Amino acid sequence: MMRRLALALALLAAAALTACGKRDDPAPVQTAPAAPKTTLQVLATSDLKDIEPLAAQIEAATGVAVKFRFGGTMESTQEVLSGSTADAAWFANAKYLLSDAAGQGRVKLQEKIMLSPIAVGVSESDAARFGWNKPDAKLTWADITKAAKRGELRYALSNPATSNQGFMALLGVVAAAGGKGEALTAADVDRQAIADFLTGYKIVGDNSTYLAEQFARQQGTRANAFINYESWLLTLNASGKLREKLHLIYPFEGVSTADYPFMLLNDAKRADYLKVVEYLKGDAAQLWLARQTLRRPMKAELAAQVADLLPARGVQVELPFSPDRQLADGLIDAYLNEFRKPIASTFVLDTSGSMQGQRREQLVEAIHYLAGADVSLTGRVAKLTNREKLWFLPFSDRPREPVLFEIPAGTRVAKGVAPQADTDAKKAELQRVRDAADALRMNGGTALYDSVLAALNHMLEQRKLHPDYQYSVVAFTDGKNTVGRNLEAFKQAYEQLPEDVRGIPVFMVLYGDAAEGDLKQLVGITGGRVFDARKTPLYAVFKDIRSYQ
Repeated sequence: MMRRLALALALLAAAALTACGKRDDPAPVQTAPAAPKTTLQVLATSDLKDIEPLAAQIEAATGVAVKFRFGGTMESTQEVLSGSTADAAWFANAKYLLSDAAGQGRVKLQEKIMLSPIAVGVSESDAARFGWNKPDAKLTWADITKAAKRGELRYALSNPATSNQGFMALLGVVAAAGGKGEALTAADVDRQAIADFLTGYKIVGDNSTYLAEQFARQQGTRANAFINYESWLLTLNASGKLREKLHLIYPFEGVSTADYPFMLLNDAKRADYLKVVEYLKGDAAQLWLARQTLRRPMKAELAAQVADLLPARGVQVELPFSPDRQLADGLIDAYLNEFRKPIASTFVLDTSGSMQGQRREQLVEAIHYLAGADVSLTGRVAKLTNREKLWFLPFSDRPREPVLFEIPAGTRVAKGVAPQADTDAKKAELQRVRDAADALRMNGGTALYDSVLAALNHMLEQRKLHPDYQYSVVAFTDGKNTVGRNLEAFKQAYEQLPEDVRGIPVFMVLYGDAAEGDLKQLVGITGGRVFDARKTPLYAVFKDIRSYQ
């Protein structure tokens, strides 16, 4: 009798969930008895971290314990291509992965779980000023590109070389400008359209959470638009963190939509995979995903139940994804080495006495990686790119004079895009970088804050001379500050710098005994991030840093 009563109460709870339309709904309750527990290891892209609370409900419903491991899009794609040990993968979009024969062989099954189109979020005041908020406005990618070229549209966007949403936005511009859809090839790319569109690219990053923080910090000054998945823009609008809300634009000739395929990699886990897919495509989970993450359900009848949360879009054209892998690879290579604003950064290198031995070896290895010839998806992103300027600023008791390395431009093609081979001049400069790393010697104390401040002043001076670069400071340290300014003195000095310093993020890489709390405070005021290399190889951290430059 008690079991029947409990089952009835659970059914009532599930029915109430389906009827409820509030965004603070709990995760869907499942009433089926749990099967014997097994584990499904899932490799997921980092933009899916908001679905992690659903794992407990999946386990309760199916008896399958889902264990998520999150990574960047290109990093995760490379892992699948290399033979991931994960049982399944969950990406925002798998079109790039499945355009490769190796990727097709790795993926045994796939099911689309939910939807979120790419949208252009423009600050409401600017959307009104441009006349873009009118009901009959039919904005195109060409309109967006022209506004970027004129300097009217200044946007935040995930790095197209490392993230799905950034790459799909860039491909949308290319596909719309080419007008050939699936027949578009690398030779057909409208190079001017790419250059014009990227004129408006002002806030770079690999992680949507980081980008949202930076956009909220710089909205109205450095940027007035955010290009991302609809779900992220709606969540940002609801967060209360913006100076003003964003008006969402879906370019009239079409957009690319993330369909979040859940993919089976390990055929031995097929039965568990099918149980999880059945649950995820069920009404309770679909409604929870829509209400909690603002992604659209696959079923039209369920979409009607959350219409108050998701804007009406009418009939929307889906831009086709070209199956030409040379187009995708050439576009990424051209973005990195030619089209994007070139990088200028100062590496603040801790050469204090505590860096002797293994820590020095790790730092030298990481710099060799940066100046190496790794041809993997992640390796080519981490590598120093054409037109890049890099200064080494070693420090111990005091900051030393910065040493410049400048990567020459490659050979440009007249039409289309294609991966470029390294020139002899580029190889020689990369060797200089490696030689400089080998020559680093460790001794003395740790004047960390004095050295970061010196690097910021150096970058400010360089930006006055060469404004057409993307500037940043990257500091590596294994210990606490022992010489010169302390954190409070650094804050006071930072506040005295010109307002232009706000556009120069400081990225801190900590390992050894570095004071994590102090470094997080430092990046909090400089608009950067802390990268923890205490449990991850330092060369691997380089991949992440490069995605934010």
